[in-house]
Amino acid sequence: MLNYNIITIFPKIFDSYFNESIIKRAQNDKLIKINIHNLRDWTSNKHHTVDDTPYGGGAGMLMKIEPLYKSLQDLQNKNSKSENKEKSKIVLLSAKGKTWNQKMAKEYSKLDNVTLICGRYEGVDERILNFVDEEISIGDFILTGGEIAAMTIVDSVSRLIPDVLKNQESIISESHSIPGELEYPQYTKPEIFKADGKEYKVPEILLSGNHKKIKEWKKENSKSLSRTTTH
Repeated sequence: MLNYNIITIFPKIFDSYFNESIIKRAQNDKLIKINIHNLRDWTSNKHHTVDDTPYGGGAGMLMKIEPLYKSLQDLQNKNSKSENKEKSKIVLLSAKGKTWNQKMAKEYSKLDNVTLICGRYEGVDERILNFVDEEISIGDFILTGGEIAAMTIVDSVSRLIPDVLKNQESIISESHSIPGELEYPQYTKPEIFKADGKEYKVPEILLSGNHKKIKEWKKENSKSLSRTTTH
């Protein structure tokens, strides 16, 4: 079972997404476990302060290192007996991290423990990088916090764990299963769709029953990112 620990200041954000569909079923089947931790539980003042102004000036507030460090220490101590460090990752979700991709998702699906720190405000005290294994971004854009990124990682990793998806064949043929390759177009009923005075038909080859020809068509119509990306 893959055990996730998510550290956030907005724990309720995850309630809906993690309690629906495949992720919910994976938890019920004990294939994954998702633990949401409120960072404010590791603060030391009555206001549960998790942020402060940056040294040297600058816009916004930074997340303080003390509660983050304490949370990581507590979680590590709690899991020390069962945790294999070689099969565990501590991740800071950050706009300046390494960009997440399918290859990384496959690597993470073989781990036992993944801890995700959700950044907020203007960022996190840089010293926390001394206590994490990786700094990860989900793309070249800015979010208000790391919670959506955490959901993205949990989803993309969990679906690669055996038995999470009941149809394992879908993992083999989907986009990015081969690096840089995108899945062929797909169609379902009706055979002819009519809209605005036009007819939109399913390619005839897919209706032919000729499995060899269909396989060739799928291969020909799979897209390579190297061919579709312009520079």
